[in-house]
Formats: sequence, structure tokens, C-alpha cells
Amino acid sequence: MKMQEAEMKKRAYLIHGYEGRPEHGWRPWLKTELEKHGFEVTVPAMPNPDYPVMDEWVGHISKVVGKCDSGCFFVGHSLGCIAIMRYFEGLPSSQKAGGAVMVAGFSDYLGMKPLQSFFTTEINWEKLKASCRKFVAIHSDNDPYVPLKHADIFKEKLGAKIIIERGRGHFSGSEGTTRVDSVLESLLEMSSNQK
Repeated sequence: MKMQEAEMKKRAYLIHGYEGRPEHGWRPWLKTELEKHGFEVTVPAMPNPDYPVMDEWVGHISKVVGKCDSGCFFVGHSLGCIAIMRYFEGLPSSQKAGGAVMVAGFSDYLGMKPLQSFFTTEINWEKLKASCRKFVAIHSDNDPYVPLKHADIFKEKLGAKIIIERGRGHFSGSEGTTRVDSVLESLLEMSSNQK
């Protein structure tokens, strides 16, 4: 019985990006809001955020999450999105997440050398779809780093619901972003439609 109750609990994992920190930007706001809706929220400090290494990040997510199930929901910002995707690639076929919201995500290393370790192999889109029930990709029309073509890629490859916001830049705390309502709304919607 206790195991079933644990699986029914909605858990959210907020994964920051390159040079990010758990307490930066809109993550503290989102954590508070999700907790109001009954989520157990984890905002891990990713290893060496200024010098990210894919294996370290994916290993850390695996350790923090433990067994992934349909009550697990993921929110990635920037590099956190590909970290979540690489984590999904490694999930056993018996485990499937309830959903993922990707904010300012991308599918190549954007010409930035510090991000290259996350893109040494092709993304296994089919495995991603098999490892997560629903995807939402949120982008800004004036992101200085991530072109809008990545929204199209997520829609085509993952069947992601796409949300384009106006003038939100890279959704970074350094730009003054302290809340992103569409992330909260997307999570609440996907978690209420669980089967």
C-alpha cells in the first residue's frame, strides 16, 4: 500500500541550465506554487554548472529521482532541457515520466563549446517519446541564444505542445524573469490529465 501511495504522489523536478543555480530566476516561485498544488518539488543544484558535463548531470538527475513513474514531472530551463532528455534516453522501458516542460530548450549545442558534451550522440527521439507521456516546449520570440526553429523541432520530433511567448528573452533571472505562468499552467494541465 505504501508503495502505491508513493507512486500516486506528484513529484516535480526543476532542472536549471548552464551557469544556473536552484535559487535563481523563476524556480523559487514555481516551487512555491507547485507545493500549493500538492507537488513534492525538488530543485537540485546540478554539478559544476559553469563547466557542465553530460554524464555528471544525467547521473545526478538519476540519483535525485530514483524510480521514475507517471507521477514524475520535469521542468528544464535551457541546458536543463537536454539534460532531462538525455536522462529519459537512459530510462528502463518499465519507467515512464508523466510529463516534461522545456523552457528555452534546444536540440544542438548552439555553437557553445561548454555544452558540447551533451551532443556527442544524436538525440534518440523515439526513446524520449517512449519515456515520457507529454511534452510542452516554451520559447520566446526574442531569445538571444535559442532560435525559434527549436520549437518546431520539438513539435515535429516529440509532438510537443508549443507555447511562444513575446519578449521574454531567455527566461533568465538575470533578465528579471521571476515567474513564468505558462510553465505552472502546463504542469497543472498535464498532471491533472494523468491516466
